[in-house]
Amino acid sequence: MGISIRLLAHASVQIRTDTQNIYIDPTTKGTGLKKGDFSPADLILVTHGHQDHFDKGLIKKIRKLGSPVIAPAGVKKDLGSIVWDMAPGQRMEISDGPVIWATEAYNVKRFRSPGEPFHPRGLGVGFIIKLGETKIYHAGDTDLIPEMEKLPELDVALLPSGGTYTMDMKEAAEAALLIKPKVAIPMHCKNLDPEEFKEIVKAESSVEVVILSQGEEYILE
Repeated sequence: MGISIRLLAHASVQIRTDTQNIYIDPTTKGTGLKKGDFSPADLILVTHGHQDHFDKGLIKKIRKLGSPVIAPAGVKKDLGSIVWDMAPGQRMEISDGPVIWATEAYNVKRFRSPGEPFHPRGLGVGFIIKLGETKIYHAGDTDLIPEMEKLPELDVALLPSGGTYTMDMKEAAEAALLIKPKVAIPMHCKNLDPEEFKEIVKAESSVEVVILSQGEEYILE
């Protein structure tokens, strides 16, 4: 098989190869997913500790013995020594697995109260997952931020686009135009129509836009 990217729900993503089963932000909380929807994981990545991205009980259930859980330091207090903490700019190579980079992910426009962003800098991260020569970017919960200009060449970018807590459709499209991945996939946009994202990106670039409904997958050959 190639590389399968499945949008499970919200920002929960499963990436599968012949040898790896990877989850990013697996959770049953507020997603309609059940624990039985997940299979044993070779690697789990958590972008931050909010409950719609972090499910302690599920992670403990689906993690294979000895498999790493990679997350920002704030998540480690809830899961203990099974967590390998990463901060933006750090790189980690998994034995017999992918190479992982942590990226910045934070709000500059969206605040729960004046001066208090929903996702302050330092709370969470995004991830770049390199499988062979393929690089997949999961942006985490973020606004359009200057650090996106410095991202490497990417094959796939999973971009939050729901507004309220993250980029909205127009901002996510702007991020796609800035990053220029081969494929852009909107996520974190429950009950919204991502066609606006697709129309903007397609009108101004050669980036392929793939829209996935809950449970659908995209295959990278």
